[in-house]
Amino acid sequence: MSDSVSTPEAPRPAAHPVGVPVRRTRAKGEPRFPDGPKADPAGSHFERRIRSFQPRRSRVTAGQADALQRLWPTWGFDIDGSRRLDLAAFFGNDNPVVLEIGFGMGEATAAMAAADPATNLLAVDVHTPGQGNLLNLADQRGLTNIRVGNGDAIILLREMLAPDDLGGLRVYFPDPWPKKRHHKRRLIQPEFLTLAAARLRPGAVVHCATDWEPYAEQMLEVLTAHPAFENTREDGGFAPRPGFRPLTRFEGQGLDKGHVVNDLLFRRVPHAERAGHRA
Repeated sequence: MSDSVSTPEAPRPAAHPVGVPVRRTRAKGEPRFPDGPKADPAGSHFERRIRSFQPRRSRVTAGQADALQRLWPTWGFDIDGSRRLDLAAFFGNDNPVVLEIGFGMGEATAAMAAADPATNLLAVDVHTPGQGNLLNLADQRGLTNIRVGNGDAIILLREMLAPDDLGGLRVYFPDPWPKKRHHKRRLIQPEFLTLAAARLRPGAVVHCATDWEPYAEQMLEVLTAHPAFENTREDGGFAPRPGFRPLTRFEGQGLDKGHVVNDLLFRRVPHAERAGHRA
């Protein structure tokens, strides 16, 4: 009789069904999109300051993930402040470039790009599903005049764009930060307008829209007071929604609830030194 003790064999893993894709589990800390948008592209290269946004990394659909994998290396970029963008080379033409800050899921951005193919749209957001959705919409509709930026628009304006690079600026429905102690987080502030003015060419239009009336009043106040901008409205007030800005699903829901949407259209005035030279 042998002294060895027999042990039962470990159960074998069940065979994976043929034809069913294997779901790979990412290791801890491994990025979901190795060649796609980074979680914090600028990292600690720039000073810490109060931000007007909060990154949102909610669920990404299969279509959005596919668009990020395929199109980000060509149509997307991280706002890391490490280089100056050559917009003509980036878009492949010399058409005017309009910067849109905060595009949500991108439906309105795609619609405006399709309606005006002679204008390039530099669309910036920090919402990964929205980035993937906009890339997917652009691909489905054959749009080549959209580039998607991931990160802080302040760093983009300050570090990565040159004077007079932009032919327009759009800020639609930014976070209103309704609590008084959070008002300092609002994007439309005098300091932001000064930075934006340095990148906008004379005649460029700043177009803001919000359904939060106290924020609309603040926008009107700071834009009116800023010497680099003038209201396109002779009465100095809000503008009706222009036809080129689509009515978004979010906006429609707000209108159904009785919200009032205000648009502001301000023009970049000629640079002071150039105006003085002409005089």
